[in-house]
Amino acid sequence: MDRSPGGIQQLLVAEQEAQSIVANARNAKMARLRQAKEEAEREVAAFRVKLENDFRKKLAESSGDTGVNKKRLDIETVLKIQHLESEASKVSSEVTTLLLHYVTTVKI
Repeated sequence: MDRSPGGIQQLLVAEQEAQSIVANARNAKMARLRQAKEEAEREVAAFRVKLENDFRKKLAESSGDTGVNKKRLDIETVLKIQHLESEASKVSSEVTTLLLHYVTTVKI
């Protein structure tokens, strides 16, 4: 067996090169993992924004503009009150007659 100092030196150099290759591979792997994590976080953030926008859009569609709803409800209320007043005026004389009849009639 040849144990010359040149052979040992070559082994040390080869070992250092191997360690360097492994360290570079580890660093490259870590850099790729960081990059993948950042990409995933960006995708999640974009997806979250899209979902929030869709939710707000659906909420706006279902509830509508509050001012518009209030105006619509005010109009509907006025129309219903007018309808009730109209119906009441049609039967008010009959109701008055019936009330007077029941109040003034004595049953024995």
